[in-house]
Amino acid sequence: MKTVQPIRDKEKLEDIKTLLLKQGYRNYLMFVIGINTGLRISDILNLKVADVKSKDHITIIEKKTKKQKRFLINSQLEKEISQYIKSMEDSEYLFASRDSDKPISRIQAYRIINSVADKVGLDEIGTHTMRKTFGYWHYQKYKDIAILQDIFNHSSPSVTLRYIGINDDIKDKTIENFYL
Repeated sequence: MKTVQPIRDKEKLEDIKTLLLKQGYRNYLMFVIGINTGLRISDILNLKVADVKSKDHITIIEKKTKKQKRFLINSQLEKEISQYIKSMEDSEYLFASRDSDKPISRIQAYRIINSVADKVGLDEIGTHTMRKTFGYWHYQKYKDIAILQDIFNHSSPSVTLRYIGINDDIKDKTIENFYL
């Protein structure tokens, strides 16, 4: 599995959302939930309408850690979700495959994200990019590594800083102005 990066450019983030919306609301909403919750793709793909309909929080058992995760659905995200699910049944997967009643696969989610990232000139992108992008921008806004560490369930602040690419940014800045 290759290492992926967060999307650090807000303009490219908006370009990706626009391209995904042109593909359809399903792909757009998958990305929007990913970058606004920090949930892993395996947990996003398993969401059903009943998990989000008329709810203030997404409450799941994380597939990877088997721990309970509770995440606020803020008002903007709630509007996006409500628009998408208005004609769906509670038992339906949010991100159902067009070929079955199962959710799209991780591989398909990867293809969706990677194809639009490629169009906007980004590489080192994968499904984990959504989670890392959430962390990167949350940190940029609040500078609270402790809360982000808790959200991600990481063992230390240094793990979280490395995970969201902040350490890479700091290293790059020191090298940029260093020449012997």
